[in-house]
Amino acid sequence: MSIASRNNLLTEGSLIRGLAGLATPMLVTAVLQNLQSLIDLYWVGRLGAVAVASVAISGTVLMVLMPLLMGISTGTLAHVARAVGGGRSEDASRAAAQSLWVASILGVVTGAVGLCFSDAVLHLLGASQDVTLLGGSYLRISLLTAFTVFVLFVANAALQGAGEAATTMKIMAFSNLVNLVMDPLLIFGPGPFPRLGVRGAAVATAIAQGAAACVAIWVLARGHGHLHVRLAQCRPDFALVWRILRIGIFGSGQMFARSLIGVVMMRLVATSAGTIAVAGYGIGMRLHMVVLMPAFALGGAAATMVGQNLGAGRPQRARRAAWLATGVDALLMVAAAIVLSFFAPDFIGAFNKDPRHANDVIAVGSSYLRIVSPFYVFTALGIVLGRALNGAGDTVAPMVITILALWGIQVPLATVLSRMFVPPTNGIWWAMAATFATQGLMVLGWFELGRWKRIEI
Repeated sequence: MSIASRNNLLTEGSLIRGLAGLATPMLVTAVLQNLQSLIDLYWVGRLGAVAVASVAISGTVLMVLMPLLMGISTGTLAHVARAVGGGRSEDASRAAAQSLWVASILGVVTGAVGLCFSDAVLHLLGASQDVTLLGGSYLRISLLTAFTVFVLFVANAALQGAGEAATTMKIMAFSNLVNLVMDPLLIFGPGPFPRLGVRGAAVATAIAQGAAACVAIWVLARGHGHLHVRLAQCRPDFALVWRILRIGIFGSGQMFARSLIGVVMMRLVATSAGTIAVAGYGIGMRLHMVVLMPAFALGGAAATMVGQNLGAGRPQRARRAAWLATGVDALLMVAAAIVLSFFAPDFIGAFNKDPRHANDVIAVGSSYLRIVSPFYVFTALGIVLGRALNGAGDTVAPMVITILALWGIQVPLATVLSRMFVPPTNGIWWAMAATFATQGLMVLGWFELGRWKRIEI
């Protein structure tokens, strides 16, 4: 199918075909992005529970980067999609170019901060001395190379906003292939390779992400679809950068609230139940993120379709696309909840090979999956409709809703219930489940008000 034909499907013709053409490669891309962390966890699991806990708690800290990544990515996607929908390819390319240099600067600053404070942050989260020692090295390497992640995310957001989701899928497949090869080589050091242990997992991921970022920049520079980023377009245009960041700031606020809550919940688990619970929770969270990939993929597809259809002057088609994506995801989440509830011990056990603590880790992770999974259906509202709002440039309301749900409900409820339940982790899981439901219903209410249809960017 030609580029023009694919773009027409987003603004006219079959909604189902247009959504499938975006969501399918976006789903594969999202799974591949999160598969990198699971690849790390799988190999590190051979090193024992302390190593697993080190990667898990470091991964929670790395999630704090997501506000910056998602903020600038949201602004980029919204601008590119609106410009492409309105037939303004030059404007779309300029927005992508401006976002790339901003992402590079933010990534370098992040690396400098991470170099200085990695161990202190892990200690603040309640990590034991052993976990801090291993996790600190993993975290420092990951943060020092964070600029490659920033560039990769922004380049992918620009391509997705232009409707070129299949290209981002290919880029992430290449990244995963590199990571899959390098992980066991650098963790265990066969032959001439150094045995780096937990540090090897971080180095392997950094190499994979750096290689993918280079490919993404090459694709944009040579011209692809509606995007052709040229060096002259990278000259700072602070007015355009502000318009991108004005949307992204509130998207960042939303993601910061979400990422910081992950740190708070990890600390609550660590202080109330110890390292074994952190390992079980860490595995459960990685599986949780993989299961939610259809929601993020369909939400990303909805964001692109909403942005392009608003740019083309078709707000009702934008609304229908968002609800179609939400309905599909709701069905997928019901199926996922059933599978996870029945096979929770098998899923958790696959990522924990330490015989000394296997039963305890499996027990914690299984209870997490069985309590939280049935509430995944509400993520179809919270994530998919929330991303659709972002695609329209409406990032303020989703941010407010996220803060109210996570900090007004989840934190106090988890604190109270962790003292009422035995084991205390079950109380934390029920607080998280209640928050899923509340947030989803609030996003639904705001979306139906329809104010997003009249936002100018």
